Parts: sequence; C-alpha cells; structure tokens
Amino acid sequence: MPDLAPADADAADQALPNRLPVVDSAAEAKSTGDGCDSNGSTTTTQAKGSTEVGSYFVSNYPPFSQWTKEAVPAALDALNGKPPSGAIDPSIPLGLYIHIPFCRKRCKFCYFRVYTQQNAKTVRGYVDSLEAEFAKLENTPGVQGRELEFAYFGGGTPSYLSSKQLRSMRDKLQTHLNWETAREVTFECEPGTLNEEKVQTLKEIGVTRLSLGIENFDDTILEVNGRAHLTPEVYQAWEWIKAADFPQVNIDLIAGMIGETDENWQRNLEEAAKLEPDNVTVYQMELPHNTIISKEIKELGVDSPIADWDTKRRWMDETIDFLAGYGYVPSSGNEFVKSRENDRFVYRDSLWRGADLLATGVSSFGHFQGVHYQNLDKIDDYQAAVAAGDWPINRALVPSKHQQLIREFVLQLKEGRVHVRPFREKFGVDLREEFAEPLKNQTAAGYLNVEGDEIVLTRKGLLQTDSLLPEYFEEQFKRVRYT
Repeated sequence: MPDLAPADADAADQALPNRLPVVDSAAEAKSTGDGCDSNGSTTTTQAKGSTEVGSYFVSNYPPFSQWTKEAVPAALDALNGKPPSGAIDPSIPLGLYIHIPFCRKRCKFCYFRVYTQQNAKTVRGYVDSLEAEFAKLENTPGVQGRELEFAYFGGGTPSYLSSKQLRSMRDKLQTHLNWETAREVTFECEPGTLNEEKVQTLKEIGVTRLSLGIENFDDTILEVNGRAHLTPEVYQAWEWIKAADFPQVNIDLIAGMIGETDENWQRNLEEAAKLEPDNVTVYQMELPHNTIISKEIKELGVDSPIADWDTKRRWMDETIDFLAGYGYVPSSGNEFVKSRENDRFVYRDSLWRGADLLATGVSSFGHFQGVHYQNLDKIDDYQAAVAAGDWPINRALVPSKHQQLIREFVLQLKEGRVHVRPFREKFGVDLREEFAEPLKNQTAAGYLNVEGDEIVLTRKGLLQTDSLLPEYFEEQFKRVRYT
C-alpha cells in the first residue's frame, strides 16, 4: 500500500482517517479537526461510532477535487522548463513514481486503480507504454540533466510481475530514467506473488527498500477482507526476503479489518515483532467511497463492519507501547522504526518537504516545480495517449505559495514534530504566528504543544493526526470533497 498518494482519484477518497471521538470540553470541541461526511466532504460533526463511508486520508493539499483539466497546460509548461516560478530549480530533489496497476484480486477495502488477473500480453503492453512515457520525460527540458534521488514502485501489486517481466521492465525503463544512482528505490510486494527467484530479482534491479503488505496474520480475516495471500505465504516470503538482505524492509498492518478483535490485534503485534523488520507501518482502516465494502454498505443498507475509531485508536495506542518494548519508536502517526537516526524513508521525507515527483503510469499523481498533476485514470486512455506521443496528464493545479506552505506543514505534522526554522527560511513565515489560532485550539484540546522552535504532537494527537489537519486548511477547502 502506498505511503502517500492514492493511485486513482475516482477510486480514492484519500485524506486522513476522520471520524472523531466525542469531545468533553468547549476547547476540545473547537479543535478536533474536521471529519468527512458520506459525500466525501469535510464536516465539523463529531462522530464516535462506526467507521462510515466517506472517511479519507490526507496526502496532499489543496484537495484533489480542486484539480482541473484547465490547469493541465501549467503542468506541461513546468515539465517543459517553464514552471510558475519562471525557471527550473535543479536543487529540488527529483523522485519517480511508477504505478503498476495489476493485482491477483481486488481487496474489499482497496480504493486504488487496479486491474485483476491480467495476462502476460497485457503486462507487456503496459510496460511498453511506461517506456514510451519514460522516453518522453527523458527528453523534457525540466527533467534533462537531473538525477533521481528516489523511486517508488506502487500499485496495485508491483510484485505481480514475473522475474522475467521485472528484468525486462528494468532494461527498458532505465535507458531513459536511471534509478541506479537513487538513494532509495522502494518496491511494494504482496506475499503470495513472491518466490525466491523474484526476491533475488528485486535486489538485482536495484530495490533498496522492500515493503511487504501483510495486513493481518489471521487467515480467516485475510479471506473475509478479500486478500489474495494467506499467512503461510507471509512466512515463506519472509525467509527469502531476509536471505536477500535488503538495506531496509517494511511491513504493513491494518488495524480494524472486518473480523478484527482485541485478541487478534495483539497476535498481529506479536507476530510482527518476531519478524524484526526495520519498519512497521500500521494503517487504520478507512472506507473511501469506491471500495467493495463501501458499495455494500450503500447499496444493501448494512451496518459498517469496520471497527469504530475509538477502537482503532486504542489499538494504535497499544501498538506504540508494545513495539516500544522491541525498540521501535514512532516516526509518524502510523510508522514505527528501530531508531529515528536510522529511519531512511527518503520517498516520504522528500515529498513532504516539496520534492519533485514524476508521475508515471495510469492514474498516478505527481508534483513538479510547483504544479500538482495526475495522469489519466483508465488504462486504455493512458495507453492511447502515450502511443500517440501525447502527455497522459488528466488534471492539475498550481498551488499558491501559501498553499504550498500549508501542504508541507500538514504533511510534516504527521511525523509528530515540526521544526519552525525551515519554514521561516523557505517561506518567510513563522508557523507559530501563521497558525496561531488552530495551534492554540489544539494545544488546549491536548493534541499538541508548542515547545520553543518545535510543534510537537502529544500521544493523543499522534493517534489521530489526520483528523487535526483540516483545521489548517483554507476556509474554502474545509468542506469540499477531497477527491
């Protein structure tokens, strides 16, 4: 599961989890952040109960729903060396996102653009389209002469590709955009798609950070939620991964899946700790509109089968304490690492500080020299565009300087600690003054503290960081659909 951007706008009401607990005081009521109603709009209604359809996870700003076709020329200008600032800033780190939209099956909670059970011919055709897009980017003035700092293979299931297909993709794509010099190359894997040869191939093609989507260690829960793998495949894949000795390995878990219980969540933590990964990422289950679960709730009128927000936040609270006993510390509201000093998630850290990200593949999101953009979100449209030699960009937005400030602040707040000085140097703004009112409100509510030159989330704030962020949005974006 990707750590930041949704792979598909139609298919991803993506922002932060956001049903909030009942509040106990006037100060807290003023400052719990906005939730998300069943239409995907933010709302100030506080909800303690079920995880309702429309909850979302913040990964960008302004909201994706504000991006338009009319702004696409601005994205093209930026790529062609004419960004809003007037000139390309080569000092900005350059990253690459490659979307691989294929999966063995669609999980019931999935909100990304995916295509299931595709044959080798379809995969080969898609890689050919990626190559055409890469070749176009290679000769683009805004990209020429710049080296990649990081790359991220997301999906979908990138590990759906066979070893032969992975090598072919590497050989075709790296002739245009070479990730061999990148500080980090992340690759998402589904356990059941791996074998020993494929794991070795991932190391061979330059992967430095492997992310394994375990989600749960209970076969019944995996099956009920539509996952393609079972736990024996997790343990077998882990043996191959450890033997390959990747510089960094992350595992994903999801709190609040259908059928989740206190006992099962405790077992998940115990099994995760036994594996001793470098990173553990824990997502709190959400229900964006396009998931199978959401459609069943809306069409059949059934109750939400997902754990309520109080329960999921309690499990996250227990997770912090449990993993601390094994040497893990939070590096964000949902990520745990062996030590902050050795935490090397270059993709996240760079994006949340304004790095450029080239979006490649169907429905992928990017940000280039001050312009947000997203590719066409249907595979046929995407492939037709690149075959014709056109840019496959579907929509874009040029954020103002103030909106760039908000974007970087709210994303970095997810790390639990924001330093004021870098924002003053970059934007000429003191965060403590710029956001004085929401900071005051959230301090009074017990979510954060302003400690000298740092804004630091409390444990309470860390458990529900995403629900706090809309309070920093501009007024016109607080109650709009996120995607």
